[in-house]
This record gives sequence, structure tokens and C-alpha cells, in this order.
Amino acid sequence: MAFVFDPTPTPQIAVEGSDLNFPVHRIYCVGQNYSDHVKEMGGDPKSSPPVFFSKPADAIVTDNAAVPYASATDNLHYEVELVIALGGGGRNIEPLQAASRIYGYAVGIDFTRRDLQAAAKAKGKPWDTAKGFDVSAPISKIQPSENGELEDGRIWLAVNGETKQDARLSDMIWSVTEIIVELSRYYELKAGDLIFTGTPAGVSAIGVGDRIAAAVENVGEIEFEITVGPTN
Repeated sequence: MAFVFDPTPTPQIAVEGSDLNFPVHRIYCVGQNYSDHVKEMGGDPKSSPPVFFSKPADAIVTDNAAVPYASATDNLHYEVELVIALGGGGRNIEPLQAASRIYGYAVGIDFTRRDLQAAAKAKGKPWDTAKGFDVSAPISKIQPSENGELEDGRIWLAVNGETKQDARLSDMIWSVTEIIVELSRYYELKAGDLIFTGTPAGVSAIGVGDRIAAAVENVGEIEFEITVGPTN
């Protein structure tokens, strides 16, 4: 098949302990999935179910590469998250089948243009530009999973050596399998999809020169520096 120009290469992520790479299909994200984070953002965890949004597949940044400070914002926030990597998919997935769709897990950072998000929320508008921008999804290698659902483990993030976020995966409002089941009601999930599962409390702004380190217990870690961006 001929194209009018060369197709963009498929984004891919290294797999821990393997020479094979994981091809990224789509990136889905969950908002408001830790009670303490819902509270710090002014919400009520009992009445604020997680919300879904997305990022471009090519927003990933791999191999601990430096991340340029995002354009069009003066308030760039970090959010450390457990990432589900799907090896299978489907629509309306049953709860007992959800774990079988999981290939593995990774550590991800959901960068957010918080000023743009706040302005959009105030006007009741979508916040795509606050979430789905270039290099907004740094991610670690994928750790293959043999047991399906990951129910607990420490998740943390530090900036310049100072711990900013520190929680347990068991603090999530919606579990890994519940997220997969609910998301499959709205989208046909496919192998290669990534699901960022939400962030705990402690989010804040970062700047050029800051160094971020983050990890999820038994999954992996990520560490990189924020560099001068296109307009900084």
C-alpha cells in the first residue's frame, strides 16, 4: 500500500527483561481516583466518580529522557500514576475477565497544564489542552505481569530528592479491574492500550532544572530532568 507521505512510526515502550517492545495503541487516563487527591482538588470523593480522558499515543517519553517544559503554561504539574498495559481488549468486559486482558504495568507521569485546566473547568469546557499535549506522559519500562490485577504497593514521587507524593495502590477508589470494566463500556479496548490509573495527593508545580524520581513497588521506577521548553 502506498501513502502520500511516510506514516508516523508506532510509539513503543521497552519491556523489562525482554528484547521485545510494547506497541502503544491509545492512552486512556483516569481522574479523581484517590480520595486525598479529590479533596485537594476541591472535590468530594463520595460524589465524584473517576472521570476518563485521553492523551495522544506519541505523548510518551521513554528511557528516562529529559522532558522539555510544556509550552503555553506557567503552572505545569506532575502526577505519578500506575499504568496498566493491556495485552488484550474487548467491549463490555466482564469483571472476572478483566485481569486476563492485562499484559503488565509501568510507572507513568501525567503532566498537567494546571492553569489551562482550571480555566477550562471554570467555563465548563473540555480540558484536552491541559492534558493531551506533547511529551506529557513519561513512562518507565513495562513490567510483565503473571498475576493479573495489582492490588497494593507503594507509589511515590520526589522532586529534587524531596518526597512529594507517597501513597498505596490500595488507596485507589476504583481498582485496576474495575477501571478496565468501566472503561470498556465506553470504548473497545485493544492490545497496546495504556491506562493511567490516577494520582494520589501531593501534586504541585515543577520548573526548569527540577529532577523528578518516581516509582511503584514491584513495578519499576522513572527518573528524569525538566529542561528548557520551546518557549522558555
